[in-house]
Amino acid sequence: MRAVLTSACAAAALLGMSGCATVAPGGAPASGPAVPTSIAISVGPCFGFCPVYDVKLSADGAVAFTGARHTAVLGSRERRTTPETYRAVAADLAPFRPADGTTAEVPCAIAMSDMPTYTITWTDTNGGQTVATHKGGCRDGAGQDLDVVLHGVPERLGIEAWMHQTTRPGVSRG
Repeated sequence: MRAVLTSACAAAALLGMSGCATVAPGGAPASGPAVPTSIAISVGPCFGFCPVYDVKLSADGAVAFTGARHTAVLGSRERRTTPETYRAVAADLAPFRPADGTTAEVPCAIAMSDMPTYTITWTDTNGGQTVATHKGGCRDGAGQDLDVVLHGVPERLGIEAWMHQTTRPGVSRG
């Protein structure tokens, strides 16, 4: 009986870990029928004057930016980067991507309060979406690793001047 229980626990642990497989930053993104054709990142407000914006990167290198609040550019702008940039960003975000068609929060045990929130949405060729949510300012583990990737995205996409934090008279924080 003990051997059966031990085997069952081991099998359950292996099955549980199979859903948590990750790719190291810079590795290859997922392949198969649910390969993402675009990645959208929405940056939400913080308690202060953090930039609030959305950016969408398509597999062909198209970048669509919409500044909502506290950004140098308000409204929409578009530019082009390369498919290689898309593949590199997708590979760096791959370790944080939940299972196809699901929504999950990237864990953070030690977080700073009042930091921006992030929603990362991978959309596949069939329109299916996979979503990761994250509270910025993480001081440990996967959340901290994701913060590093997210902080580098604006420069990689060439939108750093558009999303640059800008405070305007009469616009409240948060």
